[in-house]
Amino acid sequence: MERIVHGGDVYGGNAGLLDFSVCLNPVGAPQPVLRVAQEGVLRQGYPDPQCRGLVRAAAQRDGVEEDMVLWGNGCADLIDRFSLSLRPKKAILLAPTFGEYRRALEGVGCQIEEVHLSWENGFVPDGTLLEAIVPGVELVFLCDPNNPTGRLMEEELLYQILARCRQVGAMLAVDQCFLELTAARPDRLTDQLAGGNLILFRALTKSYALAGLRLGYCLCGDRALLEQMAHILQPWPVSIPAQAAGECTLQSFPRWPFTCFPQIEGERNKLQAALEELGLWVCPSESCFLLFRGPEDLGRRLRENGILVRDCANYAGLGPGWYRVGLRTPEENGQLIAALSTLLRGE
Repeated sequence: MERIVHGGDVYGGNAGLLDFSVCLNPVGAPQPVLRVAQEGVLRQGYPDPQCRGLVRAAAQRDGVEEDMVLWGNGCADLIDRFSLSLRPKKAILLAPTFGEYRRALEGVGCQIEEVHLSWENGFVPDGTLLEAIVPGVELVFLCDPNNPTGRLMEEELLYQILARCRQVGAMLAVDQCFLELTAARPDRLTDQLAGGNLILFRALTKSYALAGLRLGYCLCGDRALLEQMAHILQPWPVSIPAQAAGECTLQSFPRWPFTCFPQIEGERNKLQAALEELGLWVCPSESCFLLFRGPEDLGRRLRENGILVRDCANYAGLGPGWYRVGLRTPEENGQLIAALSTLLRGE
């Protein structure tokens, strides 16, 4: 199996590069959250294995019952726990989409069917996905908004997909880690949790720029499934600093991503316009990152000029010449455009 390569590898040979390969809230985390995390490092003892404070805070903010919440060491941890617990025989994935779903599902011997998104249609999911959900499919795994395209699902289609999954007895898993960094309703699908066949993955990693703390959670109405997931892998998945920061975040700054969004949207629109002015095709993202197509050697040439972007050649449905960039500060975004102007136009 091909190794999944993520953004954010600014270690080893990429040390010192200006990193556009990760997708985080470019505004950063609230300073009090960072202080609480620092204080948590000095606390002795083991962390709460059940993350009780985090569970209460997430349930209150998201408007769900506490026994619908499970926390983990980032969403990658929870995706693994979910795959090991469900062990589906056949699943549907979009192409392109985040690679962790395939890695986790192939690890349990799951057969994967890809529904390819069309470049000509701007990588927007459509009714083709509904047609693929037939008896025998046990899992549909979606990313909303999708990574690396940044496109949101049409809400009506999303609910149709859930209804179809319930009809054929399939589970619908939706990765909503970037949802708070869009203009969509942050509670989309939470009203459907009690109806079953649904699990939502969320994180503070992206929306609060806490990637280093590894802090993700899932919401599900199937208590038995959550209980099984809780007893797989390590017993202390969330560290004391991460729990402290998460509680502070959810209790004191529950709307932080939404207050940041106008700034994010403005910077994204400016960066998209600049990329298009350079002659690059840019996917019309609705989140904090942009997918674009350029020369196949562009990633290497940017790296030689001190800038790291996410090469998307290993995404199913893409290939060489596709790149993703996460938003950074206005000044840093300007550095990216200046470097691209030099490389593409000799300016």
